Amino acid sequence: MDKSLTTTLLFSCFLLISLPVSSLAQSCGNNSFSNSKRYNACNNLSQLSCSLHWNYHPSNMTADIAFRKTGASTSNWIAWALNPTRQGMAGSQALVAYQQSNSTMRVYTTQVDASGSMQPANLSFGVPSFSAEYSSGGDMIIFATLQLDNSLVSTNQVWQEGPLSGGSPGPHPTTGENMQSVGTVNFVSGTVTSTGGGTSSKARKRNVHGVLNAVSWGILMPVGIIIARYLKVFKSAGPAWFYLHAICQTSGYAVGVAGWATGIKLGSDSPGITYNTHRKLGITIFALGTLQVLALLLRPKPDHKYRLYWNIYHHTIGYTTVILSIINIFEGFEALDREKNWKKAYIGVLIFLGSVAVVLEAVTWLIVIKRKKTASSDKHVNGVNGYGSRVQQTA
Repeated sequence: MDKSLTTTLLFSCFLLISLPVSSLAQSCGNNSFSNSKRYNACNNLSQLSCSLHWNYHPSNMTADIAFRKTGASTSNWIAWALNPTRQGMAGSQALVAYQQSNSTMRVYTTQVDASGSMQPANLSFGVPSFSAEYSSGGDMIIFATLQLDNSLVSTNQVWQEGPLSGGSPGPHPTTGENMQSVGTVNFVSGTVTSTGGGTSSKARKRNVHGVLNAVSWGILMPVGIIIARYLKVFKSAGPAWFYLHAICQTSGYAVGVAGWATGIKLGSDSPGITYNTHRKLGITIFALGTLQVLALLLRPKPDHKYRLYWNIYHHTIGYTTVILSIINIFEGFEALDREKNWKKAYIGVLIFLGSVAVVLEAVTWLIVIKRKKTASSDKHVNGVNGYGSRVQQTA
């Protein structure tokens, strides 16, 4: 039983590590729509957590499109536009949508002028139908059919989001991704490019940063603690529990340092984007993790008079690091705001780890109580036999 439990824990460790990586492979093609509509082409846009889906019909040069903003706020508006004259929002032919105070969606067309005004107006090309919805998953989606011509089949596209002001679209931020959400779209070939200053590379770095930190601080570290707390109770584990614990913690720290370094690099490359809480927690976690690793070099022997104090320090820093790491991972999900599947997968990981910990807590307590009863019984039996033996000898 003990050996099978050890094998199960090891298998679970590798399984949990693979979950965030598989989530990274998720793409816009996995998105579904309430009207059961299916789109032959889709592309994740590299800014503002958006994606564009479409079907192009060459016979009449129309395109059915769905523009999706992932994790949209009901206090924000979203917009997607084509701009055949230039790159940028000014002069674009846009579709705008937002949720009204009565929870219904408003969607309309507008020609954005140089001042950024978005008053309702007809576009320079036909839009036979358009609608919008706010999904149960928290995504805001604009649906439309566009009547294209040769100049619009492959052209510039712009997408944007901003806050509502007095129930109407207000000015959007003029920093970070809001100033980089431009690119091109080719409805025939199904390709999309970003011309917003190389942010596709930044998006990949953000994804790598998130995965590295979720796997290291958020999975390997907790698994290492579970191994140390519960596996050593099983006699058949022998010293293996210590080596497994050390492997999980040192590899978690190594991967975590890489994730921390990518975060620092991302921060220096994005002066207009700041996540103060996430950054401060990250620095604190890195410092605590480093102290924990350095403390291993000063670990007293089990019978040393200072070993008790070292254990208190080791456990306090370890649990604090893991708790802060989990909090900061969710802070990172809010900052990333791109793949909600990551957040769901990690919540699943935490539920699984918590369930394993609860079961092992109960099992190990039963083992400890049983051992104490057995030891007490043996002591009592040995004491009676010994006393009787001595009396018989003196008689």
